[in-house]
Amino acid sequence: MALMLAIGNKNYSSWSMRPWMALKAAGIAFEEVEIPLYTGPADKQRILDFTRSGKVPVLIDGDITVWDSLAIIEYIAERFPDARLWPQDVASRAHARSVSAEMHSGFMALRNECGMNIHRPIGSKPLSDDAKANIARVQQIWTECRARYGGQGPYLFGAFSGADAMFAPVIHRFRTYAIEVTPPVRGYMDAMLANAVFQEWTRAALAETLVIEKFEID
Repeated sequence: MALMLAIGNKNYSSWSMRPWMALKAAGIAFEEVEIPLYTGPADKQRILDFTRSGKVPVLIDGDITVWDSLAIIEYIAERFPDARLWPQDVASRAHARSVSAEMHSGFMALRNECGMNIHRPIGSKPLSDDAKANIARVQQIWTECRARYGGQGPYLFGAFSGADAMFAPVIHRFRTYAIEVTPPVRGYMDAMLANAVFQEWTRAALAETLVIEKFEID
């Protein structure tokens, strides 16, 4: 039985983008089910039919249900070890998991003030000191990773990994809100923007027509 990944709108659902990119980049076949968010009880029930958490993304693998973006990426890495979604070296793998977990649990000001909205015209906006601190920390993470692993490839840990999937929506946030970045960060962003899987998600997001008004206020 093929894997099934339920996701939300590609334009807005940053959490859905993360495991979707991991699966696609690893070349793992899966059925994609997109459920529009905030459209009413029928679509909400569709999500609840997959997981009682009531949130996407959710991965179905036969009798196994995995929800939460990072949990899905970890499950994929265990289920398909040849995909090498985490670095093979123990120290590098620990580093990748640490920055991924930090992304997963932190950066609330950046999330709240610069929501993922790929349709939004590119342009800056006033940001709080907390959001600016979040931006500085993200750039610090990316710069340190590229300085340490840049000789092994264009991504955070050389080859594409779960860490790149976890930070992928931030690439869109930085681009959309015209965040000023350092040259090393720009180089990493350019590599991600040129990634075929990243581009596939972006094209699909731009083709969507559903507008969620609560995410359009900035």
